[in-house]
Amino acid sequence: MTTTSLSKAAFKHIESELYYYHDTLKEIDRLRKEIMFGYNNEDENIGGGRSSEPGRPTERIATRLLTHKRLRNLEEMAEAILYAYESLSDDHKSVIKTKYWSQKRLTWDDVSIQLNMHRNTAMKLRKDVIYLIAEKIGWV
Repeated sequence: MTTTSLSKAAFKHIESELYYYHDTLKEIDRLRKEIMFGYNNEDENIGGGRSSEPGRPTERIATRLLTHKRLRNLEEMAEAILYAYESLSDDHKSVIKTKYWSQKRLTWDDVSIQLNMHRNTAMKLRKDVIYLIAEKIGWV
């Protein structure tokens, strides 16, 4: 992995993103639907006449999807987490699933016991995951 240091706050932020990865995916889906279909399907053109927005609704929606900052940030983090998950070893994946994606909030001692590895090994795998995600999103 990289030797560049990551601030404690950034480390904790990425770890938090790992905990809420599946919620992030749901939020991305919700935002995309909201952008594509709007809050509701009301006709804003009350009174007839031409719409003030130009035609080409597909281009308009595509532009909104690409320029929505929150959506972009969520997608970037989700892609980085997926990239890290898919590119690391089975041991790394086990740590991610057990610690971050389990319904139970386990301590690192519990994680190491459940995965039959030393606590220091689990912590090293954790650090590898966090730094790979940080590297992918350009934080290190």
